[in-house]
Amino acid sequence: MGMAIDFVKMEGLGNDFVVVDERVEPTPDDVVAWCDRRFGIGADGVLRVIPVAPDRIRMIYWNADGKEAEMCGNGLRCVATLALERGWVSSPDMVVDTAAGALPAQVRPDGLVRALVGRPRRMGDPITLEGMTFERIDVGNPHAVTFVDDVSGAAVTTIGPRVETADVFPGRTNVEFVEARDGQSIAMRVWERGVGETLASGTGSTAAAYASVVTNRAVSPVEVHVPGGALTIELTGDEAWMIGPGKKVYEGSIG
Repeated sequence: MGMAIDFVKMEGLGNDFVVVDERVEPTPDDVVAWCDRRFGIGADGVLRVIPVAPDRIRMIYWNADGKEAEMCGNGLRCVATLALERGWVSSPDMVVDTAAGALPAQVRPDGLVRALVGRPRRMGDPITLEGMTFERIDVGNPHAVTFVDDVSGAAVTTIGPRVETADVFPGRTNVEFVEARDGQSIAMRVWERGVGETLASGTGSTAAAYASVVTNRAVSPVEVHVPGGALTIELTGDEAWMIGPGKKVYEGSIG
């Protein structure tokens, strides 16, 4: 882009984003350049927010590799927070349109955002890859969840990229390594498709919580502990809701 563009840097549990408004249409090359942590702004992805109605916004999300993704849970909480602050919506209750569907979100008085992540479901039977068993979970985007005894020692950066690109996932997948704790909480590390290991993932936390519940390792609501903090996942009926922060770090311009 030839002209300077305004952006907001935001983060949800350390999962960080460059957020732009409807005036900006980033190319894949823009996304890669902005997300570069040495030569750009630095982020796990780029979010574009388009006001649609007084109670509705549209969110478009690209991973750091420049590829558009269906959904981003931490990003959804960030754009809901920003939309309320900027007056793009008229109340704390809104709907966020994503490639994975229309998702209700509410910015609570305590600043946390409660939002529908989607309707998680198993994609067939568990599979074995790299000597580990993975639950395949669809949360509007794909996830492979494996359970480990100690998440701190999990081979996230070696096994993660191999599972991400395994033939059984033609569109690649996110990969979660999960340690079940006391029936109400789990610890998770995530290898994000097109990004690498990140400090948090909203859809990853949802997939991990859902997999924990359906395999009787936890009951809802599940507190998901990630390197960037903690997120609560509520599973009600066929829906998954998340409660967590979405914060502005700073505003700036680039270009």
